Amino acid sequence: MKSKNLVSIDQCSKDDILRILENAAGFEENPNRTLLEGKVAATLFFEPSTRTRLSFEAAVNRLGGRVIGFQDASTTSSSKGETLKDTILMVSNYADLIIMRHHLEGAARYAAEVSGIPVINAGDGANQHPSQTLLDLYSIRKTQGKLTGLTITIVGDLKYGRTVHSLIVGMSHFNPTFHFVAPDELRMPDEQKNLCDKLDISYTEHTAFTEEIINRTDILYMTRVQRERFTDLEEYERVKNVYILRDKMLRGSRENLRILHPLPRVNEIAYDVDDNPKAYFIQQARNGLFTRQAIICEVLGINS
Repeated sequence: MKSKNLVSIDQCSKDDILRILENAAGFEENPNRTLLEGKVAATLFFEPSTRTRLSFEAAVNRLGGRVIGFQDASTTSSSKGETLKDTILMVSNYADLIIMRHHLEGAARYAAEVSGIPVINAGDGANQHPSQTLLDLYSIRKTQGKLTGLTITIVGDLKYGRTVHSLIVGMSHFNPTFHFVAPDELRMPDEQKNLCDKLDISYTEHTAFTEEIINRTDILYMTRVQRERFTDLEEYERVKNVYILRDKMLRGSRENLRILHPLPRVNEIAYDVDDNPKAYFIQQARNGLFTRQAIICEVLGINS
């Protein structure tokens, strides 16, 4: 990567992505090392998180580093009116790396501009979630044996889903075919569709979630409808359960099909899917540890 920050997946070239995935595979074989001995990582989570925060913190700990930070912004000086700039500048005094999640789009980019240490974007509003994309790509390659030429069906909240927006950019290097399944209120934004048009990436939009679509799919990427992104709760109630994947819907699916989900799930994957060998979302979350170890070493310039 040209920058020693990871703010957006579009910073990563195809070669960058493949290098990070190769390093992640190495960490899967041996996750416990001392590469970060003497290093301190600050995890600044202005928005709730389980998997992202814990996997980043586990990644630092397993590499011999230490973690400081917070998971509740109400306990910090930001609740007193401290600006994001001042928070970042202060934390830069204490740590070697900042890992930040924020509810405002563009917050991570701003933090990287003012910080004196590397910044990793752990999600900024409905904008980007680059580390999730890299673990998604790692999961796709691991289950499919390749990244090129795959048919990927993305279902649910395509308007506000930052994991979805990042995934399209990350996969754009590998000649995918996309199916976008969403209600009209949550359709894929023009920005992502324009990127597909520019790069001659095939995509089809659907409002119905059918077995016919599933049966033509290699990767089925389910997402939840995110209540926290809605200003109109009536609109949320109208669309929250519009698509539910049930085990019986997978009967005619391809043998190589794998079901991914950035989690948490609400109702969009029924529990009868969990025992299907095509369900991969728990293993996908586990892959986040190894991928984030590779990302941390990448931004810190540490050879793994």
